[in-house]
Amino acid sequence: MKIFHSISEFRATQKTIVTLGTFDGVHIGHKKIIEKLIQNTANDQYESLILTFFPHPRMVLQEESEIKLLNTIEEKAILLEKTGLDNLIIHPFDKAFSRLTAEEFVKNILVDQFNIHKIIIGHDHRFGRNRTANIEDLIIYGKQYNFEVEQISAQEINDVSVSSTKIRNAILEGNITLANEYLGYDYFLTGTIIKGNQLGRTIGYPTANLKIEENYKLVPQNGVYIVKSILNNTTVFGMMNIGTNPTVKGGNLSIEVHFFDFDADLYDQKIVISILHRIRAEQKFESLDLLKEQLNKDKETSISFLENL
Repeated sequence: MKIFHSISEFRATQKTIVTLGTFDGVHIGHKKIIEKLIQNTANDQYESLILTFFPHPRMVLQEESEIKLLNTIEEKAILLEKTGLDNLIIHPFDKAFSRLTAEEFVKNILVDQFNIHKIIIGHDHRFGRNRTANIEDLIIYGKQYNFEVEQISAQEINDVSVSSTKIRNAILEGNITLANEYLGYDYFLTGTIIKGNQLGRTIGYPTANLKIEENYKLVPQNGVYIVKSILNNTTVFGMMNIGTNPTVKGGNLSIEVHFFDFDADLYDQKIVISILHRIRAEQKFESLDLLKEQLNKDKETSISFLENL
């Protein structure tokens, strides 16, 4: 897959089949659209192309919006590459771009820049300045500029019955099982391991502290989770606490992972933590001994869950 960081970077070498959107989460509903895109280019006569945006349009057009996203832009690219896509354009979204008229978008971008053969789009997609144009307008432009429009019907989308918003809500509620079902993969966090207070070592549960650079990445509800990661080319399981460490009056939000049967220096390494299941909410304990006792129970719960995967 080739990645381009603006529309102007892309040069079409053959006709393209295009879809566009934010694709936050690259969930099972998105994959339905992407599969259609890939199927249309199976004979190598055309190239598949996705146009997506960063920042998310809501971050730009709704300044009060505090939307958190399921994927960082880097994570989204990794997920899209797995689909077999030919070209990904991540265009910087700004107010100037949002003011393009529908016809300017179609003529200057889809036709002149992308050399479009077909666009595959949802039935409810709106585009152009103030989102005034709809699928019917796109079909008219298609006839005018000689490209096809394939519409994803409401029935097809409803059959999947999933949205990025539903997934965000599930994660915020701690329902990681439902979120993973909608995503079609285990929700994951990407970050760098930094030094913490090293308290876990004193009670037999050393932890790796994960720092996520992107403040727009959605972090699940506070609590204890069963997780896995690839460390030194090996799949390693563990449990992760997201919270403020109330037992030791931590205060700041931290993400700490205790890996089972693994002991190696991970400082400054960038790792991916996949979240499998939520065990419980974060709790405050009256002593470190009681905390350790609970962690022992959490480990037993985790191992029992993993044995039944």
